[in-house]
Amino acid sequence: MRAIVQRVLSASVEVEGRLVSEIGPGLLVFIGIHESDVEADADYICRKVLNMRLFPNEKSGKAWDQSVMQRSFGVLLVSQFTLYGILKGNKPDFHVAMPPDKAKEFYASLVKKFQKSYTEDIVKGN
Repeated sequence: MRAIVQRVLSASVEVEGRLVSEIGPGLLVFIGIHESDVEADADYICRKVLNMRLFPNEKSGKAWDQSVMQRSFGVLLVSQFTLYGILKGNKPDFHVAMPPDKAKEFYASLVKKFQKSYTEDIVKGN
């Protein structure tokens, strides 16, 4: 599993001009699921993302000192199979990404895992 994590002041996902999900300050996390990923991989990503110290501590003045949970910020998860893209010549190949039918279920369980580990209404998935 791969995750690209970005601190944001706000983030949203639109599909065909329709707002699907949004957060205020927090983390935008693009999730790529490999065909061989298992529940243990989801546990690891969830724990790491929620506990990464990416935000300043306003009381102590230390940079990179607090997690998204300590700041009560939002988390927006976005499924992104292209994180497992490989270029073969000039053509992208996504054969190592989990197949769509299986990935959809796996991603939904990952969103629930984040919500259970943090706060359901603060963690959003597309």
